[in-house]
Amino acid sequence: MLFVLLVYFVYLSFHKKEIANAREMLMTENDHASAGFETAIFAGGCFWHMEEAFEKLSGVYRVESGYTGGDKVNPTYEEVGTGTTGHLESVEVRYNPNQITYDNLLQVFWQNVDPTDADGQFSDRGRQYQAAVFYMSMEQKELAEASRDALAASNKYMNPIVTKISAAATFYKAEVEHQDYYHKNPFLYKISEFRSGRPSLMTPS
Repeated sequence: MLFVLLVYFVYLSFHKKEIANAREMLMTENDHASAGFETAIFAGGCFWHMEEAFEKLSGVYRVESGYTGGDKVNPTYEEVGTGTTGHLESVEVRYNPNQITYDNLLQVFWQNVDPTDADGQFSDRGRQYQAAVFYMSMEQKELAEASRDALAASNKYMNPIVTKISAAATFYKAEVEHQDYYHKNPFLYKISEFRSGRPSLMTPS
């Protein structure tokens, strides 16, 4: 009986700690939301690589990989990979506009894509790997279009810029194994990065 009570109190203590941690995480999330954090959504080929590009930025709170732009509800990685769902591999960026602006995020986006490629990005081919900006407001739309037009006017590319700028649709978070992939699988990630050709083809800062 004493052993059963001991197990119960240990379980209760652990359970209370879990609840406290969950509440703390929820409060932190709410604090960030009330602090005026904003959201940006970008598609730039394989979301593993786009996630890393934005997560390293000061002022960015969270980056999640996912799917958007299509009609399929709750798509899976395998379904999106067929190129028939209309969804693009994308990242949702939560950021503090007092520390980093949407314009700053756009600059990072253009530096990590080939805006002249309509059939994918780098070695990742197919509609699901197309580059796109999904705006959350008219302000974001105007800034995205202005940055695209400025890039086109710079004559940096011989071919026309084909990156789409579209209104944001439902963003479906990708499976857990695709979140923070470069942290979880650094060796495989580096192989993927090397084979993609990204380091040699990305636009210089």
